[in-house]
Amino acid sequence: MSCVDPDTERYILGHIDAEPPVLADLNRTTHVRCLYPNMCSGHLQGRILKMLVRMIRPRRVLELGTFTGYSALCLAEGLAEGGEVHTVEINDELTDMVEEYFERAGYRERLHLHVGDASVVVPDISAEPWDLVFIDANKRSYCDYYRMVLPLVRPGGFIIADNTLWYGKMTDGRSHDAQTLGIMEFNDMVAADTSVEKVMLPLRDGLTIIWKKGEPISSVGCYN
Repeated sequence: MSCVDPDTERYILGHIDAEPPVLADLNRTTHVRCLYPNMCSGHLQGRILKMLVRMIRPRRVLELGTFTGYSALCLAEGLAEGGEVHTVEINDELTDMVEEYFERAGYRERLHLHVGDASVVVPDISAEPWDLVFIDANKRSYCDYYRMVLPLVRPGGFIIADNTLWYGKMTDGRSHDAQTLGIMEFNDMVAADTSVEKVMLPLRDGLTIIWKKGEPISSVGCYN
């Protein structure tokens, strides 16, 4: 679901960088082969994720929720040399597809796929702090993910959370399913957290950018 009307979205897509061919192919393949293909980040959000990585210049990126790998590829695309993306996906049936497109895109050396439950995997791969975390996994567990990763993000680092407007259900007053309630609780938790600065963008299905207060990220070991 997009937060903008179709005509406006088409206009935007016609005035930003083109979707790389391998990502366009992955998007098509996702829609043919997968249930819930709308979970794929897509052209606009993908270009924004790449741009945010260009701006933040992280060395270590963590993604929760790989799905078919579209957003992981966009994150890797924006990295400076030596950066890496660790992405965690619980559905092992997607592994072959994800690995195939990681190879085809030419970013294999920057990408590390971990299959399993994030609550188990993330502590094992967090010997060093994360500069950027992208949360796009089970909506019921967003609060748990936030509690888990916030201490693992270096001061001055970022957390980006997807789907924080969740099909318009945040304001319809009628939705009480577990996923909607999970996002509502997460949004309230982040809004009340004085240890971070945050902004919510009406992009696609809602994107929240969170900055962990502390030293500027460029002064604590990331790229200058």
